[in-house]
Order: sequence, then C-alpha cells, then structure tokens
Amino acid sequence: MRLVLASASPARLSVLREAGVEPIVQVSGVDEDALTEALGPSASPETVVTELARAKAAAVAETFTDSSHDLVIVGCDSMLSIGGELHGKPHSVEVARERWQSMAGNSGELLTGHAVLRVTAGVVVAQAAAHSSTVVHFATPSTVDLEAYLASGEPLLVAGAFTLDGLGGWFVDRIEGDPSSVIGIGLPLVRTLLNRVGTSLAELWGRASS
Repeated sequence: MRLVLASASPARLSVLREAGVEPIVQVSGVDEDALTEALGPSASPETVVTELARAKAAAVAETFTDSSHDLVIVGCDSMLSIGGELHGKPHSVEVARERWQSMAGNSGELLTGHAVLRVTAGVVVAQAAAHSSTVVHFATPSTVDLEAYLASGEPLLVAGAFTLDGLGGWFVDRIEGDPSSVIGIGLPLVRTLLNRVGTSLAELWGRASS
C-alpha cells in the first residue's frame, strides 16, 4: 500500500515523512479559485476546504487509472477564517501585509479539508472526507520584524500568510487544536479517514501482518 500526496506542499510532505510515511507526490493542478467561485457565496468555509480537498484527490486519482498498485490518495486544502472572511494564499507582499494587519493580536480559525480515496487496480473503491479546525492566536510583530518576514517570501504561498513550522512560528502565541493540521495535514483526522476507507497505518508503514 502506498500513499499518494495530492499536494506540492513541502510542509505536508515533511509531516508525513516524520510520521513514518514516504508518499508519492502528485500535484493535482486544480484551479482553486475557479472551484471556490463555483461553490458560490453561500458555501460554508468548512464546505469550501473539504470540497477543494476532495477535488484535488479526485484529479490525482485520474492519473493512476492504469496503475496495478493499491493506493490511498490524500488531498488537503487549508484556509484561515478571520473576521468572517476566508483567506487562502496571498501571493503578493501587499496582500500578505494587509492580512497581517487584521491578524496581528487577533485569533483566527485555521480550517483544513482532508479527502482520502482508496484506489485498487486503478479504480476508486472507497472514499472519505472531513475537515479539521484549529484556533490560532497571533502575536503582534513589530514593523521591522513583519517587513523582514514578508521579504522572506515565506508567507506569500501559504494559507493565511503564516506558517507554524517556519519563520511564522515566531508570531503564533498559541493554538487550540491539532498542530499538524495547522502545518497543513492533520494526522489524527487522516488516520480516521484511512480507517474509514479500510486502510491501516501498519500497511503504510510496511508492517502489516500477513
């Protein structure tokens, strides 16, 4: 049994590796903005991140239709909900700076959608999806420190314009919930979803009993 990570995120890859799983990395190419727009303004934040994760996993599953291997494909999507608004990747220094003006000294809800598809001989035979939620309490960085952080480029391509496991960790006072989900892939929830599709951690570790 191999796990396929439907994400280019080095943070998610690192979490899985440290947890004893060496995944196959296959990026989905899903247009996140287009899918979010298609879901419409009435879609809840929890629905948005879960459906994005499901779409990513499904897109990657289509690339393994000729595979003879047993696979589990994991898709994830994270966004920060703060002040009633969902924030994904800022992509620019200007947007990231604006985000931090509302985040500094405040708290937000980091939502991560997770989807797991089990694929046998190229066919999806089981699937499960859910989301995790963690409250993040942000510090108020000095102007000098914030500008240095923005100049590093780190916050531009991550949900909510911060990381917990990198430079951004200096500006997180505390969290309420699962730290791995803030990094991008919640191990407790993924474990639950793996169980729902009939896969054990022992299989992924290569230690399943015969």
